[in-house]
Formats: sequence, C-alpha cells, structure tokens
Amino acid sequence: MGMFNAFDGIQGKTLYRLMSAACGSAFMLYGYDAGVLGGFQETPEFRDAIGNPQGDFVIPIIASIYNLAAGIMSLCVSFFGMKLGRKGTILFGCLLICIGALLQASSYSVGQIIAGRIVTGSGIGCIASAVPTYMAEMSLEASERGPEVSYQLALLITGVALAYWIDLGFVQGLEEHIYLWRIPLALQSCFAIFSASLLFMLPDTPRWYYARDRYEEGDDVLARLNSLPVEHEAVQLVRGDILASLKEEDTDGKLSIWTLFWDNTELQFGRRLRTSFLINWAQQFLGINMLVYFSTQIFSNLNYSPLLSGILAGVLNTAFAIASYPPIFFIEKVGRRAMMIWSALGCGLCMLVYVVITTLPPEKTTTATNWTAVAFIILYEVVFAFGWLGTCWVYGPEIAPLKYRHVAGSLGAAGEWFSTWVMVFGGGTGINAVGPKIFIWPLLCCFLSAAYVYYLCPETTGRTLEEIDALFARSPEVRDRLNKEGAARRREGGSVSGPMGRRTSAVSEVSASNGKSWTTSYNEKV
Repeated sequence: MGMFNAFDGIQGKTLYRLMSAACGSAFMLYGYDAGVLGGFQETPEFRDAIGNPQGDFVIPIIASIYNLAAGIMSLCVSFFGMKLGRKGTILFGCLLICIGALLQASSYSVGQIIAGRIVTGSGIGCIASAVPTYMAEMSLEASERGPEVSYQLALLITGVALAYWIDLGFVQGLEEHIYLWRIPLALQSCFAIFSASLLFMLPDTPRWYYARDRYEEGDDVLARLNSLPVEHEAVQLVRGDILASLKEEDTDGKLSIWTLFWDNTELQFGRRLRTSFLINWAQQFLGINMLVYFSTQIFSNLNYSPLLSGILAGVLNTAFAIASYPPIFFIEKVGRRAMMIWSALGCGLCMLVYVVITTLPPEKTTTATNWTAVAFIILYEVVFAFGWLGTCWVYGPEIAPLKYRHVAGSLGAAGEWFSTWVMVFGGGTGINAVGPKIFIWPLLCCFLSAAYVYYLCPETTGRTLEEIDALFARSPEVRDRLNKEGAARRREGGSVSGPMGRRTSAVSEVSASNGKSWTTSYNEKV
C-alpha cells in the first residue's frame, strides 16, 4: 500500500479523524495566510525593512498578489490534479508554502516579499483545490459531508483570527525589536509541516483510486473507512455505486473547454463545473475579504487609535471564527440553498446599514454612529459565516462528476481566489480613494448572489455523490434509469450503503474469524 504503511492498521472513524486533522491544519494555514499580513502591513518597521515603498498601490499589490497566484495555481491543478491525486496535490501545496514562508520571513525588499507571497499563494491554491474534495470523498455518510467541510472552513477562519492576535502581540514589541514582524510569517511553515507529516502516511480517496483503475487500493481504503472486510455487502455496494457512476460518466464523452460554455452533455458536466466556479466567485463578491484584509484600516478610518483598531480587528475576526462553528450542526438540517439565500440577504442588509452610517456628513457622526458601524461589521461577518463560509465549498465538489471532481475543485478555488484578488486589490485602492462608499459594490452583489442561488442552484442536501448524477440528468428517462439502477443495487446489497451512503438501519455483523463486532449505519433518501 505504498507510503502509508505506518497507518495501515488504523481504520474507521480513527482513520477519518486523522485525515480531518491533516486537512484541518492545511485549512487553518489557509486562513492564517489570509490574515497574517494585515496586522503589520501598515507599520513603519515593516515598510522600512522592505525599502519604505511609496505609492497607494504597493501594499495592495503585496496583499493581493497572493490571491492572484493562488487563483492561477488553482487553474493549473485542473491539469495535474488527477495525476497527483487529492493527497499529492495537498502535499505539493505544503512544500510550496514552506518555501514561500522562508522567502517572506527573510525579506528585505518589495521584490522578495512579492516573490514569497506568490510562492505561498501557489501552495494555498493547491490546498484550496484539493482539501474540500479530499474530505468530501472520504466522508462516511451523506449527512457527514456538509458538517465536515464546514468544520474545515471553521478552522480556516480560526486561522484568520489566530493570525490577527499573533500579529497584535508581536506588533507591540516592534519599536524595540524591529525584526518581530518576521516571526508570524515564519510560523506559516509550522501548519504546513504538521499537515504534510500526517498526510504523508495516509491514503488517497477510494474514488480517486477507482478513477485511476487502481481497484485493489480503492477496495482497501473503502474497507478501512467502513471498518469492514472488502467482501462485505456494504463495501461492495458502495464500490458498485462508484464504478457505475464512472461508467455512466464515460458514456457522456470527454470534457472540453467548450463544454463549460456550451453544455450539451446528458449529465450537464459543463453546468456543474461552471457552477463550482461561480458559486465561489459569488462568495467573495459579497465583500468578506475586503473586511478581513483591511479591518484594521477600516477601524482606523473611524478615528480609532492604532492599538484599538488592532484590538477591534482581532475581536471582529474572533467573532467570525466563533460564528463559523454553528453551521457544522445546521447545514444538513437547513439545507445548502436556504443557508446561502437568506445569508446573502442578511449580509446585504448589514452592509446597507454600514454604508449609510459611515457616509453621514461629519457633523452627524458621533461615537454612537461609529460603534453602530462596528456592530454591523461584526454582525455581517456572523451572518456570512453561517450561510456562505463553508456552504459553497461543500456545494462545488459535491455537484461535480467523479472523473472531473479535481477540475471542479480547481475551478472552485480559482473562482474564490480570482474574485478575492479583484476585491482585495480593488477594495484596497477603493478604500483609499473613496472611503466607505466602495462597499456599495459588495452590497449590490449580496442581493445578486441570493438571486443566483435561488434560480440556478438545485438542492443537494442528503444526496450521495453518486445520486447527484441523476439530479442533473437532462432527460426524465435517464434520471429514472439512474434512480432505478441505484435502488436495485441497494436492494441487492440488503439496503445498506457505505461512505457517503444513506442511513436505513444499523447493520451489525460479528466476524467469525476474530469475534469483532462491526457496526455501520446509513442514511436513506430516495
């Protein structure tokens, strides 16, 4: 079984938790990277160290070039992601991040820190493309898929908050020790090393192994995830579902670039991949990263001191992190569509109040109006965390065809990063140029995003990854055939399923050879 022999004896929930820990560290790094520069990018010590650059565009370029690099690398993953695998792509990303952290922490020029940001951003592009797919394909039940990816995104935002508090602590000592800003940048590598060390000994997903015709390895991982023998009917049923899905996708022909724009496939490959890109693009146009990247500056513009602005930025991102955990428990109950639609509308209302208050004439601005603006920024991030933070990252990989799930992960991450680059670069320069009026832009996008989800994004909650092919089938005949074939396999398998399966009943089996009790449970939704 190759490089993960050390963990061969680990199976079931323990194996899944190790995978979750490796991916969680990678996504916490993702968040940490997003926030780490914001805490000291305006300090004289940082600016002096990189040559005291002049001009309104330099710092926004340093901040946003990371997003552009991540977006470009995310697109590149669509070409090499299937060959490297979900696991290999994450490992490659961790390696790039270690190199990028070294370049940034040792910077003495604008050119070097930009180079470090590009390398680090490329690594994050790999991680953002592969982690949601890896965890979605490893989930043991359909009902676990949403909570698990939501959990990964909650760790991401915890990383953002952690970065701001670490920055705030080190910034306080900059006057005496001008090198302290380098330490938070160097700490990026710690997350990457932990994630890579753990992931190196873990397997890739069974769906990837089957798609690469590595059936023995796919069988082994599938059995280990279920804590069942390969021959068990539950393992064989899921194996049959996956292979049937691959066969069905093969009949639709090969994907071409034109399919993304002019989709004539029976299972709507183009629409599903296009949605993976657009749903993450829409997420960023709600304006979240304008607030995350420039929160310290936003509070400074409300005439708060540098220290208080830093504390408020930390409080803001800590509230964001805390609010990112409840969706883990609600995403399967409320549903993807409802969470995104109502959250987008709520974010739009919060942004509207913020824009109105912060554009009042100076004579009408008071301490009360400033604190009201702060409250609505915090409320905006709480509402966003509930409905949009993790939901679109769940939605993109789960609607994608199995053979092209690496492309969906790539396009989803690219949509996230290119739109983040537009929002961070455009928002950063816009805040300097026109002040709070720049937030009219994301305000309008909040309402447009709600309309997009309402009209173009079908509900996927409770469906297995293989059932989603039927959801997107163009003709009723194909949809009925896929549903009937799936139902027949479930009847033959004794009404049980496996990873990402449906829960009908608890199935207990005592192995005659070793006396161990195997128990699995699944979720049925036909």
